Formats: sequence, C-alpha cells, structure tokens
Amino acid sequence: MTHMLSYADALKILGSKETRLVKVIGFAAAAERTGWALAGGGQLMPGLFDLRNDVVRYGEDVMRRLPELKSGVDRFTHTQRLAAAHAAIVVAAYLEAFGEAKLPFTLDRLDRSDKIANGMPTAERFAALVASLLLERLPTPEPHVPYAETRQAVERAYQRMSEAVTTYVGGLAVWEELSQDERLLLPRMLAEGPPAHAIRIYDEDYRSLALDSHEFGVRTLVTERPGPGAGLSRVAWLLAELAPPRVGDSPVIHRARMAANTLDQPLLAAGKAPADVTLPLLGEGYITPACRVAELSRESTPADKGWWSGRRLLVDTEAFLVGHLTSLRATQAPLLVLGEPGSGKSKLAEVLAARLARSEFLPIRVELRGAAAGSSITGQIEQAVRTITGAEMTYAELVTAGDGALPVILLDGFDELIQSGGDRYDYHLERVQEFQRHEAGHGRPVVVIVTSRTVVADRIRFPDGVLALQLQPFDDDQVRQWLDIWDQTNRATLARRKLKPLSSGVALAQGEPARQPLLLLLFALYDAAGNALRRERAPIGRARLYESLIREFTARELAATAGESPADPAVERELLELGVAALSMFARGRQVLTEEALATDLPALFGPLAPGEAGVPVDWVRRVTERFFFVRGNGHAFLHATFGEFLVAWLTVYALRDLDRRHRAAGDLPLQPVDDDLLHTVTSFSCLAERGPTVGFLLELLADLPADVRSRCAGLLTGLLRTSLDEQPRRHFTAFRPVRPPVTRRLAAYSANLALLVTGVRDEPVTVSELLGEPGHLERWTSLTHLWKGQLGREGWTGLVTALGAHRVVTAGREDVVLGGATGAGPRVMEGSGGLDGGGGMGDVVAAVATGHAPRHRRLLDLLLRALGEGAELPPRERVGLLGELVTTAAVRSPAMCQAVGALWTRGGAAQDDLRPVLHALLADPGERMATWELLVKSGIPEDVLWEIHQDPD
Repeated sequence: MTHMLSYADALKILGSKETRLVKVIGFAAAAERTGWALAGGGQLMPGLFDLRNDVVRYGEDVMRRLPELKSGVDRFTHTQRLAAAHAAIVVAAYLEAFGEAKLPFTLDRLDRSDKIANGMPTAERFAALVASLLLERLPTPEPHVPYAETRQAVERAYQRMSEAVTTYVGGLAVWEELSQDERLLLPRMLAEGPPAHAIRIYDEDYRSLALDSHEFGVRTLVTERPGPGAGLSRVAWLLAELAPPRVGDSPVIHRARMAANTLDQPLLAAGKAPADVTLPLLGEGYITPACRVAELSRESTPADKGWWSGRRLLVDTEAFLVGHLTSLRATQAPLLVLGEPGSGKSKLAEVLAARLARSEFLPIRVELRGAAAGSSITGQIEQAVRTITGAEMTYAELVTAGDGALPVILLDGFDELIQSGGDRYDYHLERVQEFQRHEAGHGRPVVVIVTSRTVVADRIRFPDGVLALQLQPFDDDQVRQWLDIWDQTNRATLARRKLKPLSSGVALAQGEPARQPLLLLLFALYDAAGNALRRERAPIGRARLYESLIREFTARELAATAGESPADPAVERELLELGVAALSMFARGRQVLTEEALATDLPALFGPLAPGEAGVPVDWVRRVTERFFFVRGNGHAFLHATFGEFLVAWLTVYALRDLDRRHRAAGDLPLQPVDDDLLHTVTSFSCLAERGPTVGFLLELLADLPADVRSRCAGLLTGLLRTSLDEQPRRHFTAFRPVRPPVTRRLAAYSANLALLVTGVRDEPVTVSELLGEPGHLERWTSLTHLWKGQLGREGWTGLVTALGAHRVVTAGREDVVLGGATGAGPRVMEGSGGLDGGGGMGDVVAAVATGHAPRHRRLLDLLLRALGEGAELPPRERVGLLGELVTTAAVRSPAMCQAVGALWTRGGAAQDDLRPVLHALLADPGERMATWELLVKSGIPEDVLWEIHQDPD
C-alpha cells in the first residue's frame, strides 16, 4: 500500500548524515531495478556489521531529534515525518535484536566471506538482503487498526527479515563451516530469537513515540469507549493537543474558516423556525454516532447491509477521524462515509468542518446536490469556495493562500451525483484519488472525505486504499442523551404549554426509526404538538410522521399569518404546492432548484394568481420556500432529501385519489374516458422507483387508503396500464414541463409507475395476465419491459425490478408472471429500500423476460439459477456450457451471470480456457460492454484477461 513506507522512504523524508547507509540503500535499489551487474556490483562492499550499527544509531538519533523534526513544519510534513520515524524504529529494533542474538557466527565473520560463494558474488547476495530489510514497505499504525494487530503485522515483518537473513547466510562460505546440527537449528534460531527480542524493543520505542507524539496516542484511543459528548467536541480537543489554533490567515482563508464554523447554528437550518419549539444548536445537539469501518476492494459489497455485520465497530469515531486526518492514507485515497437517509452524514461533514476551522487544516465543504452538472472535482471545489467566500480563485490559488494548512475537502452527497448523473460517476472515487495524486505531485497534498447513501454503493468502483465508514443507528444511551439535550433546550417552552418532554421510553417504543438521528428529531417535533407521540398506542409509520409534521407546521404558519386556524383545504393546497416543488426537483434529478425553475413550474400547475384573491399575482418562489421545510443556499432545497421524497409520494397518492374522485363523479357513462391528466402529469417524467425511500413512503400511503378506494383504484390503474402506450387526446397541465424528455421516456415512466401503483394498491400479488389480459399477455409484458429497460436509465430500471418483485409461474402448463411478492405471499416492504421483495433471483427473471425470447430461454434461465444454487453437483465444463448457451441464445448479461462466470474462473484450471468464449460473448454488445466489464471485474475476472479477450477478434 502506498501509505506504508519502507526504511529507504524514511531516510529520504527525514534526511540522513549516514552517507554509507545512504549509499548501500541506493545501490540495493539500483540492483533491484537493473540487476546487480549494471548497478555497479563491484563497488559494493558487504558489511552487515556496519549496516546494523548505522541503522541502530540512526534510529536512536531519530528518537532524540523527534521534537525538532516536528516543529516549524506544516501538517502534511509533520505527518510524513512521524510515519518515517515509525519506519525507522521498526527496522532499528530488528537489527538491534539481530546483533544481540546468540548465533553460531558473528556479524564480523559474515562480512569476511569470500567474494564469490556458491557461484554467486557475495555483494550480490548482500544487495538482495539490503533490499529485503530496507526497501520493503513496513506496517504502520492506523486509526482503524488496534495496536495489537499492528504489532502482529510488525512481528510478521520481522519473520520475513529473519527469512531473508537465513537465505543470505545459507549462500555464504560460513554455512559450510557450521556443523550439521547448527545448520538444522539456524533457521529456527533466526525465526524465534531476533523477532521475539525485536518486538519487545519495538514496544518500548513505540511507547516513547506515542508519548512524544499525540498522533500515535490518538490512534490508541480508538479502541477505548469515550464519555458522552456532543458536536464532535473531542475532535476539537484532540486537534488542540496536536497543534495550537492557527492565526494570521489571509482574508479569503479567514472567510472560508468563518463560513465553516456553523456550531452556533440550529441543528436543522430550516427556512422559518417553528415558534413554539427551539432547535438545539449544532454544536450541542449533534451526537457522534458509532461507526463500522472497512477497507474496500473491488469485491466489496458495502451496499449490502449484511456485508457490514462482521466489520470492525469503532467505539470512538472522533479519535478515528483525528487519527485518519493525521495519517498518510488520508492524502492518498478518499474516506467514504456511508449511511441510511437521515443517519447524519451531512451533519457529520458539517460539524467536522466546523471543528477543523480553527486548526492546521483548511476545511471546504462541497454540497454536491448543488454542484454544476458535469463539473470536475476542482470545478466543484471552486464553485463551493465562490459561494462561501465570494472570491473567484482557482483551487491552486486557494491552497497557496492557505499557507501550509492541509486542505480537507468534504464532498457531501455523492449519491446525488450518481442518481442524477448516470454511469459517468461510477468511477468518481477513482477520479478523486487521481485528483489527490495530481495535487500531491504538485506539492499540494489534500484530504478528501465523501459522504453518500449506502444504497448507491453498489454503483461505485472502489480504488485501492479506500476506507469506508458506515454510520450506525443510535443505541439506547445515545437516544437518551439526545433527548436530554432536547429537554434542556425546550423544557421551559413545553412547561408553559403544560406539555411533558419526550421520554426515551416513548421514543424507543417507535422501534428502529427512533434510532435514526433525523427521525428522532422529527419524533420530538411531532410530540411537541400536544404530546402527540405519547398518545400513540402503536408505532407510527414514517409516511404518517412526515405528513403530520408538514400539516402541523403548515397550519401553524398559516395561523400566524391569518390570525386564525386555517381550514383543511388551505393546508391541503399548501401541501400540493410543496409537492409540486418536490416533483420539479424529482423530474430534474436535482435536490436544488433555482428561483427561475420554481417560478416557471409552480404557476404552470396553479396559475399566476393567488388562490382566493382574483387578479392578485403571487410570488410563487417566496410563497413556497418561506416554509420550515426549505433552506436556501446556492438555490432552494428541502432541509432534508427525505422531505422531497415523501412529498413526491404524497402528490402521487393525491393524484390517484383525484382519479378515483373524478371517476365516481362521472358515474357509469360508457363513453366517458377516465380523466388521468393529473396522475399522468405527476408520474410521467421519472420512474418513482428511482429512489427507494419514495417507494417506501408510497406503499405506506397506499396502505392507509380505505379498502374500497384501493379496490376501485386497482381497476382504474389496470385499465390505464393496458392503454398507456396508446395515442391519447390532448391533456391538461401541458405547461408543466420541468424537463423535455423524449415521448418514449414519458410513456415508459407513466406505464412503469402504473404497474408499480397497481401492485401497491392490491392486497394480493397480481399476475401479468390479469393486468394486460389474455391472450398475448407475455408478449405485451415483454414489450413493456423492453421499453422500461431502454428508457428509464439504470436507476429507474433496477429500482423497478426491485420494487415489482416479479417471478415466473407455470400452472397446468400455462405460463405467467406474478408481481408483488413470492408465490403464495403478499407484498412486503423490504427493510431499508422501500421496495417489494419478490424472493431470490427475481431481478434476473425480470431481466430475462425483458429480453423477449421464447419460453425455452426462460426455462434455461431457471436452470441457470438452479445451477448457481446446486452447482457443486455439476462438472465445471457442463456449467460453462450452460452459461455459454444462456449468453449466446438468450443474451443474459445480468449480475448473477457475471458472478457465476467469476465463481467458475476462480476455480482455475481448464475452466478458465472454457470460459474465454463466454467472456468474449459477454463483451460483444458495445452498449452494455462497460457495465458488463465492471460486473466481471467485481466478480474476480482480472482486467488484463478481459482486455486480452476484447482485443482478440476471434
């Protein structure tokens, strides 16, 4: 790993007056590159005795000069020198122990060996030994690794050094002078003696290093549970231990630091704070979550909740963050922070930036939801700097102005880029790492921290060295701690209204949602309205919580304006306006809207005039965004993305209820078409399944509809789905066009959403034959799925596959597809995704049906799934043949196919030769080659093999 230094690296960083030591290392490095002879082998005089003395003396000198080495340098140089000092003491401890070991020869005797022994120059053997001792990368302490594991890694390095010494001695003439017993015992003596003694010396030196350098002390704190605190206060304390606060910044850097210091702002930066509650300040109300940590590789699956169960739990997240920021890894690969919606990812970035604002770091928080589409990483940073300081400057100018402060770039909301930008951001973390390399190469090292929702992690390609944190839900103590803060902040206000504070028992009775920071705050706000949560007899759903809060705060704001309680229609209209703003964002694939966009989209549905005031124009932007739920920065956004996702779901159900109302009002007139204009407007721009939380909210809202309404809607939606691709008469609301997609995309989005809605309103799973009518239902279903897969994009298609939960059934020889759950089971909401789970392998079944092949090929797909489950009983060649037939005749290129190919490849042997035609066929489609390539690499196929196969025309 690049963050691990060799002894030679340490010498370059720290400098050395030991010219002999520098020469020996230089020769060994040259011999490794060009060979012993070309490196000038005759000039090297073997001298293990002198090498040992030089290394030990240099290690003692480093420990003595450590205070001098750390003083008067910038943060990155400080970090480099500490890492180099550690590398120096690792090697010095071994060679000190080796020189003191009781061996059947002395170091002086080894140095007097013949110039050529056993057909090889002794100098060449010595160069190889020096390379093993001084050029190999050495373990280094890291904040996510306990000291015991670092110690074990150092011990293994000592074992490798002893093996290198054994090899060196075995090629010298002195070996022949040893007795038979001494020859047999020497490998064991070297394996057990010097490493055991060296690790004791290392322990002592490391303790001295930790006492002299707080950075090493911080890394030992990671395994110790801290006391209760808030607002990352321990980060500030630990940073203060490392260096005093910076003073004398340039004006632009001072403005950047002031902008980052938001600890005295409310926990939620709402547009209009509620009058009867007080939000805790960010520095007091943010509780540091526990985290799990893992080093990612291309085979990692951090989007899978189960994958994290065995990863290390960090009990002191704050000590880890400080340890990471003061490590070499931080400037060589990004740190990825993952969490569920509402878990506090953005708040972590915000509070960390605030704590770093007075330190030797320069924090710049970049809200990616407002970043210009297609902008580079430097462009995103420069846009953020322009927003917070008002200064037009390049990133290089910013770093220069920082005068040695180490930049920490916090890219907040990476999931927004992925969900709005398609495939072009799959490699974004690699671009981030390349940005770090480029900046380091120009003398501007930089730390990058990226936050993202966990659900999109399966879309990300992970470069080497990336660490990931997964934010954990609050435990009982953290829930109590936060509620104590809420109580202290609102005790007087609640007492004046004769209300009780929200207790931990009442909150925890709501189950897992109460352990998510955002939802816990929303529960507290909900309960502040007349102790509403205390009166609930059962846990309330998230959709009901969001709707109740939005209605409550909207009613309060209307009452404060009008001086009396508003009527229900007025509140409903306010929700509609908020819903249209959310729909405008959703259709655009953006979390931030400009004033121009809102000023165009809102009157397109509501008209230019104020409701109830004929002839009075309305400022729609001000009317909608001056609510508690909006924040204003570089545009307008909801205070949390989940508010927009809920409002899109709410607006969809409103349009569905409107469809039912209009149909009932029209009566049974046979020639009267169903008026679905509003539903079409709401659901024809994007597939609702693009965002899992939106589907979750939608299912909850649909479940709350009366049974008779759901029954009628099921019939209406079925009829609309059957004619969804037919030419329609002119519709209303045509002025509402937040985006201008092709007609085919709108047809795809509308029909897909109809299928999703009809599945959601029904109490039982529904078959495609019921939805589309017989005969020819499978052919029509194939046409629809072709359209969806081709037009909805990867987010829409994969989300729909998950949400519909499709699986094939054959009853009395009649083939059908069931939507909405596994055979014999009703639909159920998947935890964390809000989708409908159709059981194992359903994604591949839907994908196969979408390919439009005959039933024979769908039966082949069933055989594939069975082979994946029971493949141990099939010979590898038969499995390869089955996979090959599926690729060539059914064009199956699903993730499960790539995983099956990868599993066979890792078996090695003849299977790899048999798989080459299969791999060639998988990569044959130019349109899917990139996505398939990624899946194959993640499944274990080496990229050089894929490249070789791709280049081979046969």
